[in-house]
Amino acid sequence: MASRLRNEKGFGLIELLMAMTMLNIGILALVAAFNSGAIALQRASRTTTAAALADQQMELYRAIMYSAIGLDTTSVNATDTTYRNDSALGGSLSNDLTVTCTGSPLPNQCVPTRTVAGADHRTYRVDSYITQTTPTNGRAVKLITIVVRDGTSPYRTLAREQSTFDTSTGS
Repeated sequence: MASRLRNEKGFGLIELLMAMTMLNIGILALVAAFNSGAIALQRASRTTTAAALADQQMELYRAIMYSAIGLDTTSVNATDTTYRNDSALGGSLSNDLTVTCTGSPLPNQCVPTRTVAGADHRTYRVDSYITQTTPTNGRAVKLITIVVRDGTSPYRTLAREQSTFDTSTGS
């Protein structure tokens, strides 16, 4: 009986199975880390592209006169719930400043909502909001908010940029 207990036949097989199990757990952890890293890089890429599109839209407003800053009255869609329910409007579509824009097609700074392709060849929805506020003891300013949303799901906001313009703004 004692010789049977001292016999180590099959013990190498058990050691091998334990080593393979531990190695398998380590490899699966590495694969999970690479996968989460790839997802984080993809999300960062979309956010960066959205921020660049927001900057590009804001530059359109920086290039025009203060009196020309506004959205085309015929282009504001009152039935677009994504546009209408954004916090930039302050709860009412009538807070949007409108102007009469000319040209066909309308200039991009006059269009409240447009779909564009980013540098990554994905679609993004660029929404512009223009409201007028008057700070305490100050003159009226126009607050422009640019919201860039995912083109496939307009409820997901990727970038938001705001800037104020006063009468000294413009060319």
